[in-house]
Amino acid sequence: MANDPRPLVAGNWKMNGLRGSISELEAIIADAQARPWPVDLMICPPATLVCAFAKAAAGAKIAIGAQDCHAEVSGAFTGDISAEMLKDAGASAVIVGHSERRTYHGETDDMVKAKAKAANRAGLTAIVCIGETYEEREAGATISRIERQLAGSLPETIDAVKLVIAYEPVWAIGTGLTPTPKDVEQVHQTIRKHLVSLDKSSGPTVRILYGGSVKPSNAKELMAVPNVNGALVGGASLTAKDFLGIAAAYA
Repeated sequence: MANDPRPLVAGNWKMNGLRGSISELEAIIADAQARPWPVDLMICPPATLVCAFAKAAAGAKIAIGAQDCHAEVSGAFTGDISAEMLKDAGASAVIVGHSERRTYHGETDDMVKAKAKAANRAGLTAIVCIGETYEEREAGATISRIERQLAGSLPETIDAVKLVIAYEPVWAIGTGLTPTPKDVEQVHQTIRKHLVSLDKSSGPTVRILYGGSVKPSNAKELMAVPNVNGALVGGASLTAKDFLGIAAAYA
């Protein structure tokens, strides 16, 4: 639709990638420079590559994000990275609240909210992830779970420039399984209504991404769903061919 926000296709590389992986980024940059894409592109590599990727992408039509941040500016938090450090390294966004962080690191909605606010404090866009488990879906609790996560994980003040929501059903991440377009539409509509209830001005234009086994073969169908404004891509973002194949859903 004409008033829909500009789509975003973001790649979450998770714990993958070494310095040689920059060749995949370079291939994406070359393609993005060669033709106009009606979609914003972003790669979120592991923290060790953020600085190098940001330098490689300087002036190019692709943004570099990060995968997590600490809520504090600095301090005695061995092994953690602040949002300010990521900004300093060249990132423009950071993923917070991914289900793998929630599951493996015990992150709560309150912790995710604090990280989202820290991202905004540092001048980064917060990509806030939400999603239900297979058990919750089977119990018919998907919508109630999504509503609770939204209420607990988002900053009090929302801004379409500073916030992106990524709906990733936990059971679909890396499994090859995806919900039906109708299921995705229902959840994204719920998210949109919540955002509008928070801010009638920004709510309609915050981008809502779908994630969970997105690949070139199903991207076009998923990206056509109302209120789906792009994708947060996992494994398929590790190669330029597959990542660009997903972005091509908007070509």
